[in-house]
Amino acid sequence: MRTTSTSHYYCCSSLFTPLSAHSKHESWSVHKQQAEFSTLALLKLAQPRPFSMDLRSARWAAPSLCLVLVLLQASIPALAGAPKTYIVHMAASEMPSSFDYHHEWYASTVKSVSSAQLEPEEEEDDAYTKIVYNYETAFHGFAARLDDDEAERLAEAAGVLAVLPETVLQLHTTRSPDFLGIGPENSNSIWAAGLADHDVVVGVLDTGIWPESASFSDKGLGPVPAKWKGLCQTGRGFTTADCNRKIIGARIFYNGYEASAGPINETTELKSPRDQDGHGTHTAATAAGSPVPDAGLFGYARGVARGMAPRARVAAYKVCWAGGCFSSDILAAVDRAVADGVDVLSISLGGGASPYYRDSLAVASFGAMQMGVFIACSAGNSGPDPLSLTNLSPWMTTVGASTMDRDFPATATLGNGANLTGVSLYKGRQNLSPRQQYPVVYMGGNSSLPNPRSMCLEGTLDRSTVAGKIVICDRGISPRVQKGQVVKEAGGIGMILANTAANGEELVADSHLLPAVAVGETEGIAVKKYTKTATKPTATLSFAGTKLGIRPSPVVAAFSSRGPNYLTLEILKPDLIAPGVNILAAWSGDASPSSLASDRRRVGFNILSGTSMSCPHVAGVAALLKASHPDWSPAQIKSALMTTAYVHDNTYGLLKDAATGEASTPFQHGAGHIHPMRALSPGLVYDIGQNDYLEFLCTQNLTPTQLKSFTKNSNMTCKNTFSSPGDLNYPAISAVFTDQPSTPLTVHRTVTNVGPGSSTYQVKVTQFKGADVVVEPNTLRFSSANQKLAYKVTLKTKAAQKTPEFGALSWSDGVHIVRSPLVLTWLPPM
Repeated sequence: MRTTSTSHYYCCSSLFTPLSAHSKHESWSVHKQQAEFSTLALLKLAQPRPFSMDLRSARWAAPSLCLVLVLLQASIPALAGAPKTYIVHMAASEMPSSFDYHHEWYASTVKSVSSAQLEPEEEEDDAYTKIVYNYETAFHGFAARLDDDEAERLAEAAGVLAVLPETVLQLHTTRSPDFLGIGPENSNSIWAAGLADHDVVVGVLDTGIWPESASFSDKGLGPVPAKWKGLCQTGRGFTTADCNRKIIGARIFYNGYEASAGPINETTELKSPRDQDGHGTHTAATAAGSPVPDAGLFGYARGVARGMAPRARVAAYKVCWAGGCFSSDILAAVDRAVADGVDVLSISLGGGASPYYRDSLAVASFGAMQMGVFIACSAGNSGPDPLSLTNLSPWMTTVGASTMDRDFPATATLGNGANLTGVSLYKGRQNLSPRQQYPVVYMGGNSSLPNPRSMCLEGTLDRSTVAGKIVICDRGISPRVQKGQVVKEAGGIGMILANTAANGEELVADSHLLPAVAVGETEGIAVKKYTKTATKPTATLSFAGTKLGIRPSPVVAAFSSRGPNYLTLEILKPDLIAPGVNILAAWSGDASPSSLASDRRRVGFNILSGTSMSCPHVAGVAALLKASHPDWSPAQIKSALMTTAYVHDNTYGLLKDAATGEASTPFQHGAGHIHPMRALSPGLVYDIGQNDYLEFLCTQNLTPTQLKSFTKNSNMTCKNTFSSPGDLNYPAISAVFTDQPSTPLTVHRTVTNVGPGSSTYQVKVTQFKGADVVVEPNTLRFSSANQKLAYKVTLKTKAAQKTPEFGALSWSDGVHIVRSPLVLTWLPPM
């Protein structure tokens, strides 16, 4: 494990974690066995602090608010005075005429604030040496190594918009195409014909790619698109032959990482696009993998593995290394990807929430949006805590995670005859006989709260106590599969992995190293109670393979990060949910399925969970929509996905939240679960241009200098056409009443007809307890394709509610239903 002198604090609502203290697998979120650790996690378990949505008792009664300063300082502090990497936003239009190129101006600016006492001829070289990256496409500026004094002086220099410290972001299928209705047998003729030979390019920012995987076969694909300007960057273990007509681009970005963490250890890590981790291969294949027959993991989930857009091209941008994913590298990758010509970006990464102008990824993705690139980002894996979302900008599509109708059932049968249902992907030589009972033990005390021994942390199990027994381990702190390894090393013969209150009844399957069954909180309580009351408690474990048709599904994953949107309540986040639990996709040949160093198994496909998995589902579907509607803007694609999303499961009930078992809300599922086939023909769309987004930013109290981070070369000034952030033409409506008694609110929307030229839409809106809602006009009559019509929504309080109310506003022409979630929130007076 490599550690550095840096620390990054990642805020996930009610706890924070110094990521530098952990290995790469521990610091990259739920996708790696859902590494549930934190320096404060035990304190959190011991002192639960329920979140209150009673907005009268407190403006936001959430324990996380004490960490606002942490959110705004998600940087990498090193020794006082030592150089650190800073990202510098520059106003490109303000370059003095004495310079021919921006990079010369940047070097001169750095030179002007240098603290070093050098000879004149050395100063120029020193300035260029300090610069880590120059950015010129989606983002204007540079990254440089500066000490604190230099950074402070630079912030006052001419043409400098912002100086931000480097941050570290964390990495947040055979069944999912069929579950989403886009398998080959489900595709209608329009879909199939329109997408047969499309040249949409999906850029994936991640850990690289494993080119030998059959998921990246270019069989049947035409030449590389003429528009493509990217390249295949070579390095150890990766040659130009590893690119083809499927993988048309591969690049690496490590300058920021090395500037902060030191040189990459090339004896253990490949300085090339080759993926040694597996995460990047998995996300790329989920988005755009070619069909692979008879794929599976140890016999589980067997079938044809294919990505959402199997004929799309892939460009891999490796930005994550053993010590994490550094923001200066990520910005360089976004900048380069846009210049290369990607159509869609899939970014399964995230950090804390910062103001828009201080969020470098938000600024860079704004530039990508201006160039017509659709950006899908993971919502984060910090659920079920509220206010735990990352990637909040309205020009990003923020994706939460849900289950599918496939599961991997396993059973723990107790000596008292009780059968506890759970899940597992165990497939090994060591098996327990279902006809024999084995001793079972729980190392927790009488308290209901987990402790290090009950969580089977490394070094906590006594061999004399657990040898030859099935051990019950509480979920939390360490990766799930690692708990089984600890049990195995202590002589245990099996494991029952029990959820705690933090995970509820959500079940995530793992390829364990010994017989193991994961059970929900209720079953976990039952088995622990049994061990405390039975004289000689026993159990056995059995595994039932793969089961389809699970009901209810989909269900919002408990780990999926939740709203509301901390930065702007009027912008509903997440935007939508997509499959992100137990997803099968291609894997790196250098990584074990458990990602544990002690695991010597190697597989071609792996099953993972996390919003890292749901994000590429949406990116791939966006590629399909781009192929079918090449003239659509990123906002139109997003609108089509959101307004056609569904909010009912396969039992016809409302979508449920795995954390509570109750109905989920738009703060958990956004507009709902994606429905790709409906998104192909949405009827109406809500379009948003760059000027609309800039007007939105004008409602965020940005200074002219801060606004220039987004306007770049233009002289755009605020026209103040929006009365509130809620006037952004977003496909969801979140109305916030700030006054008591509340004055009426009015929000405005404009829809574009992308259906039949002549069509009439009628409105339907939820009746709320707290407010009357009036839509004017209540009928929209279109006479031509691409015609735009406006409407307004007036909301007048009847009885202010203590908690938000949720509903919907829908337009229908009898064929299409264009549905927008509608959320009403009353804030108490300050």
